[in-house]
Amino acid sequence: MSTPPLPDALVVLERGWLSANNVIGLDGDEATMVDSGYVTHADQTVTLVRHALEGRRLARLINTHAHSDHIGCNAAVQAAFGCRICVPEAMSDIVTRWDEDELLLRPIDQQCDRFQFDETLAEGDRFVLGGLEWQARAAPGHDMRALMFHCPDRRLLISGDALWRDGFGVQFPQLFGTADGLAATRATLEAIGRLAVDAVIPGHGSPFGDVHEALERAFARLAAFEADAERMARNALRACLTFNLMECRSVDLDALPAYLDEVGLYREINRRYLRLTPESLAQSLTRDLVRAGVARTDHHMLHAV
Repeated sequence: MSTPPLPDALVVLERGWLSANNVIGLDGDEATMVDSGYVTHADQTVTLVRHALEGRRLARLINTHAHSDHIGCNAAVQAAFGCRICVPEAMSDIVTRWDEDELLLRPIDQQCDRFQFDETLAEGDRFVLGGLEWQARAAPGHDMRALMFHCPDRRLLISGDALWRDGFGVQFPQLFGTADGLAATRATLEAIGRLAVDAVIPGHGSPFGDVHEALERAFARLAAFEADAERMARNALRACLTFNLMECRSVDLDALPAYLDEVGLYREINRRYLRLTPESLAQSLTRDLVRAGVARTDHHMLHAV
């Protein structure tokens, strides 16, 4: 599947899974950026953005939502370029208070440097990125406060973690019991289906043009999660442990059960859905990650591949 052509004034820095993609819109002598990446990639992010700017001034950094892989380099980018930071209006309070529980930093053992924002963006608001007008659209589900950005004139969507080529982001609100995230995800996917979209720039993975097929895959995954909560839980635990492993590179297998019982995400999801001992959960997740090819074992260590 080929990557669809995008306007020359849009630069997509595809980052992987620890850091979300960065989208940079070039507007004359200035530029606007969407999402910044994970904090441990701060130096790399600043270098990549500086290269993409080619001497332009970064005027504004906009976030799709409040997870650490999207906002983690906000402080570093602002310090490097002096840009304004714009966050979704619904997340402004938790950023102002720096609520590490609501920001999912403490519950899933992730990091983010604290930052100050300058303005907010709400559903229906419009802004210019890459010489094009974009409209903010609500995208609840993975994060109930999330936005996605639609450019109807060029039929483009910056989807954040609301839609990837092969799915969508972990269903944190549903898993923690704080909201009906599955219903919200269904509504968001249905909303995307009603938009004029020929190409999607996702939060992770390459831009893609097979939007109808991607939506079909997302709806199929959603239906599977609706039918089997344990499957949804295991998917989330695998994804989050993979993320943690990508950050630290290696984990002591002897210490893994205690870690899974200490960190809120693993402890609570296990309690709500799986009801395994910490030792059994550690063994199960280790097998799953090795089988998926994202980790390998060596004596008493689990290493990222």
